[in-house]
Amino acid sequence: MSAEEPADGETEDEDLQYFVRIGQTDLDGTKSVERSLSELKGIGKRMARIVADKAEVNRQATFGRLDDDEIDSVVEVVESLDEYVPTWMANRQKDFFSGETTHETGSDLEESRRHDINRMQMISSYKGIRHERGKKVRGQRTKSTGRTEGTIGVNIEEIREEMEEEGGEEE
Repeated sequence: MSAEEPADGETEDEDLQYFVRIGQTDLDGTKSVERSLSELKGIGKRMARIVADKAEVNRQATFGRLDDDEIDSVVEVVESLDEYVPTWMANRQKDFFSGETTHETGSDLEESRRHDINRMQMISSYKGIRHERGKKVRGQRTKSTGRTEGTIGVNIEEIREEMEEEGGEEE
């Protein structure tokens, strides 16, 4: 058999879905179930393992090669994740408005985070003011890190350019 003619490679690629859509996110179908689920915002490695176990899917199987029923079971578990995980593991505990504990993923997570920051800015809490000013929020040191304006110290490249310009004018 030559390297140019794959025997079973073409038939395997036919039943491979390169993109699997969960919510509003396209996940890579060429990776394992656990790895491609961890690309979804709000789901890390540990949560991806839990999702695969609750959906009764082999977490090391290629995500694009799963049957439609298995993919649907994974999607169902991801959409109702707060029912399958303990409350301490949920990313939205005791929501400010509803008081419920949920686990949000994808664009819902980004939207709720944006609303939380906006609410902090509206009531002028310490964290809200730090967000408004673009400073560090969680108590990190700012004496020497997080400097965004200009360079501090000596810029050697500018000095060399100035020296070359002065040298060119003298000749």
